[in-house]
Amino acid sequence: MTETGGIDPDTWNRWHVVGCHDELPDDGARATRLLGRAITVERRGSGAEVRLTGGGALPVKVAYGYVWSSLGTPGPLFELPEHAEADRRNLNGCSFFVRTSPPRAIENFLDMAHFPFVHTGILGEEAHPDVKDYDVAISTDGREVVASNCHFYQPKAAAASTGGVDVTYRYRVPHPWCAILYKDSPAKPGRSDVIALFVQPCGEEEIVANLALFILDDDTPLPALRRFQQQIFVQDKPILENQMPRRLPLYPRADSPVRADKASIAYRRWLRQLGTSFGVLS
Repeated sequence: MTETGGIDPDTWNRWHVVGCHDELPDDGARATRLLGRAITVERRGSGAEVRLTGGGALPVKVAYGYVWSSLGTPGPLFELPEHAEADRRNLNGCSFFVRTSPPRAIENFLDMAHFPFVHTGILGEEAHPDVKDYDVAISTDGREVVASNCHFYQPKAAAASTGGVDVTYRYRVPHPWCAILYKDSPAKPGRSDVIALFVQPCGEEEIVANLALFILDDDTPLPALRRFQQQIFVQDKPILENQMPRRLPLYPRADSPVRADKASIAYRRWLRQLGTSFGVLS
């Protein structure tokens, strides 16, 4: 057993989200878990403090509206420049505890094929079940997976949508447990709303899924924006919790791939390249 407690070095030395900064209590610390370790998270003005329960202080960073920490020695956090654009409304759409592994949650976020059947009448409808071919690749520097030229018909693509449209998607996975979606903005044509899934890896089969919104929508009330995302995730939660095994299989021929699974295939390949063992079966 190494000092990392058997956790692979890439996972041990990354930043991981541990809470939404604005939703932390004004006084006192919140108890939670990170990679199976009990920790406390406390807001300190515009900053925060994260500690191992009964132990020492951990590295801490506040970025994109969330508190991030690490059990190891983290490098730079991935960039999300849209967060700094003045005309965006940035908020935590929802945070849900889910009994699943971190990579299962990311893979579900990337899966367009489930839209017509799980999110019927919102992100898809059964009359339009086909996933059109799209492009996917691991970046040349090996730091992220990118899926582009994704197109899907959606009856209600966003809280501000007034009718069904063919929506263009682009996905980035710049972190094993974080995925970022860029989709056509109904309020500002030619630009994209940004929705990010920041997964807190509480344990190998327990997570907190945080949906971060960076939205170009000046009119929809914040409660309505949150309700829209919560409605979608409530539909996803039982799907995630009923997937077996809960840990994502990375061994060859674990699943039978089809064209719609191109992003998943690239994501699994990337995790193998990183040497990820946390939350997976290899």
